[in-house]
Amino acid sequence: MGRILEGVAIALSAIWGSKLRSFMSVLGNIVAVTSIIAVVSLIQGMNATVTDAIVSRVGADTFRVGRYGIMRSEEDREKMRSNPRITLRDAEAIRRYSPLVQSVMAQSSTTGEVTYKEHVLESVTVTGVSAEYINFSSYTAEQGRLISPSEVERNRNVVLLGWGTADRLFGPRHPLDQVVKISGVHFRVIGVSEKQGTSLMGQSQDEFAVIPLGAFQKLFGARSSLSLSVKPVDPSVVQKAIDDATVALRIERRLKPRQKDNFGIFTSDSILAIYEKATAGIFAVLIGVVALSLVVGGIVIMNIMLMVVTERTFEIGLRKALGAKRRDIMLQVLAESVTLSVAGGVVGTTLGFLVAWTISKLSPLPAAVQVWSVMLGIGITAFVGLVFGVYPAMRAARLDPIEALRKE
Repeated sequence: MGRILEGVAIALSAIWGSKLRSFMSVLGNIVAVTSIIAVVSLIQGMNATVTDAIVSRVGADTFRVGRYGIMRSEEDREKMRSNPRITLRDAEAIRRYSPLVQSVMAQSSTTGEVTYKEHVLESVTVTGVSAEYINFSSYTAEQGRLISPSEVERNRNVVLLGWGTADRLFGPRHPLDQVVKISGVHFRVIGVSEKQGTSLMGQSQDEFAVIPLGAFQKLFGARSSLSLSVKPVDPSVVQKAIDDATVALRIERRLKPRQKDNFGIFTSDSILAIYEKATAGIFAVLIGVVALSLVVGGIVIMNIMLMVVTERTFEIGLRKALGAKRRDIMLQVLAESVTLSVAGGVVGTTLGFLVAWTISKLSPLPAAVQVWSVMLGIGITAFVGLVFGVYPAMRAARLDPIEALRKE
């Protein structure tokens, strides 16, 4: 252990004595580790944000039924284009068939114009919901209250506004009980949703208006396709409830045994799996870029260590003449090589954190520092220093002490 520490001390002294040469030696490692830390931090931050968004939208204990399933290609898109619309009859079929289903919410969304006096908001997301929406956690009220099930069933012209919509329409004024126009029809504001902020793409998630489904269909037509959110009686029976819903919809739509489902069922896990598969490609590209940078950095370190061995030929010969064994010389050179490489890893780690932090401050992309990414970056650089330091170490160990002493 003492020999290793001695080699590390010698390496640190050499690095400090030749700062520019040392920096150029580990530049490849710095670039590679900076890439690892920055990209991993950004991807982990995005993963956490996307996971929270998907779970909050879909729900950890719910699943969605839509007109289309997961489309992975243009061929899938063509096959699903003829799928029939999701209707309230489909929702009723699921309720009637499965005892494992607690609640089925139907909803439909489009964009419309929302106005209040002289204030006009275009392209606001207007969502119509059935009475069961009260059983789901997708909607909250920071001011006022949610739309009651009786108001939904009676198709009352009441609206729950998103925080951003209410702020742009009313400013500092109190929005409750005010009357707004949605596509030219009057609606009374009964609540304002909690602020949700912006998405990863910088789009506001607070520009929306929620109204009863019947009122929505009067405004935008009853032929628009619905999506269904299904909540099982218990989170442990989600998969069984999905199976029941699939059977119920196949019966309702009179599908034959050999016919494929003409609808799609999604859970938060299935959507997350698609996202993770997409980000796996980013990791693959990162691995290629990092591997190339590390190979280049390793070759540079090997050349520098060969030069160091040449410069210190007399010192090595003197040590061998005084009784140092081959393994002692190899250990010293390897310790210096690993120390030099790890120094680049430490600098790269610091720069990676700074890059990720700067991007997170200047853009909507979040950053999350992972301990394993730090260990991975430094561990890889240590491995590179060890591998590419073997040849210089072997060359130093093979020096003849007599010939080495003659070099002085």
